[in-house]
Amino acid sequence: MTRRIYEFECSEGHVTERFIDESERTTECAECGIPAGRVVSPVTSVLDPISGTYPGATMKWARYRQQKIQQERKENRE
Repeated sequence: MTRRIYEFECSEGHVTERFIDESERTTECAECGIPAGRVVSPVTSVLDPISGTYPGATMKWARYRQQKIQQERKENRE
């Protein structure tokens, strides 16, 4: 028996989450008490427009690049 968090929606439009056995397809609505069916929720993910990876990856690369440039300039002056 594997338990997971699923979203359920009743015919009145109430959406609730339940920690329930994965074989369960319906449950009672927490707001109105009528049967609610399991719904598939969209996954929200945001990718960086430049690198195509997760946000912050480009900023991390830019900071690292600036540090390397400063280090190289310092070495060239010596």
